[in-house]
Amino acid sequence: MHDGRGREARVLEAHPRDAGRGTVRLSRALLQDLGVLSGEAVRIEGDRSTVATVWPGRSDLDADAIRVDGQIRANAGVSVGERVTVAPAAAEQAERVVLAPTVALSREEVDIESVVERALLDRPVDTGERVKVDGLGDLGEFLVQETEPAGPVRITESTTVVVSSSEADPESPGDSVGVTYEDVGGLDDELEQVRELVEVPLSEPGVFHRLGIEPPKGVLMHGPPGTGKTLIARAVANEADAHFEHVSGPEIVRKYKGESEERLREIFETAEEQAPSIVFFDEIDAVAPKREDGGDMESRVVGQLLSLLDGLESRGEVVVIGATNRVDTLDPALRRPGRFDREVEIGVPDAKGRAEILHVHTRGTPLADDVDVDRIAERAHGFVGADLRALVVEAAMSALRRGREEGTEDVAVTRRDFERALSGVEPSAMREYVAELPETSFDDVGGLTEAKATLREAIEWPLTHKDLFEAAATDPPTGVLLYGPPGTGKSLLARAIAHESGVNVIRVAGPEILDRYVGESERAVREVFERARQAAPAIVFFDEIDAIAGARGDGRHEVSERVVSQLLSEMDSAADDPNLIVLAATNRKDAIDPALLRPGRLEEHVDVPAPDRPARIEILRVHAREKPLGDDVDFATIAGELDGYTGADIAALVRRASMRAIRDVAERRETDDAGHDRSVTVGMDHFRAAMATIDATAR
Repeated sequence: MHDGRGREARVLEAHPRDAGRGTVRLSRALLQDLGVLSGEAVRIEGDRSTVATVWPGRSDLDADAIRVDGQIRANAGVSVGERVTVAPAAAEQAERVVLAPTVALSREEVDIESVVERALLDRPVDTGERVKVDGLGDLGEFLVQETEPAGPVRITESTTVVVSSSEADPESPGDSVGVTYEDVGGLDDELEQVRELVEVPLSEPGVFHRLGIEPPKGVLMHGPPGTGKTLIARAVANEADAHFEHVSGPEIVRKYKGESEERLREIFETAEEQAPSIVFFDEIDAVAPKREDGGDMESRVVGQLLSLLDGLESRGEVVVIGATNRVDTLDPALRRPGRFDREVEIGVPDAKGRAEILHVHTRGTPLADDVDVDRIAERAHGFVGADLRALVVEAAMSALRRGREEGTEDVAVTRRDFERALSGVEPSAMREYVAELPETSFDDVGGLTEAKATLREAIEWPLTHKDLFEAAATDPPTGVLLYGPPGTGKSLLARAIAHESGVNVIRVAGPEILDRYVGESERAVREVFERARQAAPAIVFFDEIDAIAGARGDGRHEVSERVVSQLLSEMDSAADDPNLIVLAATNRKDAIDPALLRPGRLEEHVDVPAPDRPARIEILRVHAREKPLGDDVDFATIAGELDGYTGADIAALVRRASMRAIRDVAERRETDDAGHDRSVTVGMDHFRAAMATIDATAR
């Protein structure tokens, strides 16, 4: 405490948006007690000393707490939950700052100094501190070697930032920043659960002994790929200052008998020697599948792993973390208390979580003023952390291409760059099923006015006017059935309502669910609904649902009956989730099991009939919207002669009329008759000729 005005404060993690900015947040009461103003420098003393800029925290911040990001915690030598001393500090304007990279840099590939200077602008630094520049990956950590003048200084636009050509001394004091809690966005609850079972057993094992209980031995994280399981494990190991053993499941499997078990024993022995340690098994399902499903080697490896987990109580401060996206394939013996004590689902983030993740990944990215990160997050339904990172990379690449065309490297990522990226990046959580935000809108659907209105009320309104449903204490329909003759536009309506609602649609063709092996068809149904729940709000669209949901007891195959029962069970569960809507289509409504058609399941039935004359005129206009039509084309006359034609028939009619017009011009071109006009025009004669070749579906 340099001037006698230091105060103790309890360290909390920073909000992700504050990370990497060299700032800490205090309560207004503590700011006043210290006598410092917002934006001034403070010194934070733990095991070591560091400086930062201070700002007031939110009203819920305790008077004796301080929010500190991972960089500042590493420089101060403290962890979350420990106490530090905070005191006012003076930071002069820096004339020159010399930084040494902690890993070798290729100066020919990037103008590193300009990137570092922009990232550290307005940050106070001191000699011996480590700073991390987001956006440079593993290359982005530097040691502050020298400052002019000496002592705490603040980097400004006039400061000369020099990146040394030689690496920092590996023995230099201070902890590596590494992956911090602030690098994990959108997973606050999940991260807290993992920390609870990992940090305390490693840092305070005596607490459990005083309570007369054994500390937890393991945490099993499961969820779709790319949601952040490995990132959480690395962050917890880094923050807990523990040795980290990363084990990729497949690398355990060896060719000769006994080698796999020996490799497992070596990993646990190393962890014991380096304790406190975390052993992280990535893709643990490859190491420990169900023994009845595997061979002799798999059984031996699982047995060895169970033995090692049971022996952890005598091994000291070692915690095991497992990660998998196929939790149901793990051997059940692993999933009991005493081995993996807690299972934490790392699911697909919601809109708020996606916004946090995007803020993490755009820390080092220059964004244009028209970029609204929160709005982008709202549109990125079904995106996991890895997808959002890919989205930012793709948007940056779009900006880079634009800059190269303009002959400049000084470009910012704009809203239009993100729009392009959104259309090109597919959400991995639903990649097997999803048709992401179809471009078909209601403007592309001719006629069917009543069907459109019903779909808006049943599907779009619960998502866009949720407050009205809550005010009326009314639950939206769980499911909607579209029925009518083939070709009337049922699938088109499903794609259009997904576009209008701004949500994903998971399209499942009924026959592809069926599988000849026992249990596989039911599992396929479960997986469809599981993916939809993870990526809600979403629409599950069953096309040709009669293929899998026929009436039971009419002599149908046993597989079909089991699928219907599974579908009924999933529909009942879906009724509790207002963000999950089931949409189905059939041209054989009478063949569907009656239990599916009752209220609470597919309760809203929408007739999609063959179009009447006004609807046929509208459909003709939709399909001929961009066609080069002749002046003699009269849609009213054509529609009057199309009684019994469906939307698909009319689409085929327009296509065949266009082909006949193309044929006429092509034939004239082949005869090289220069006296004829060679432009394509679709006339009335072409439509009449096409009508003679199409047999209406609904006749």
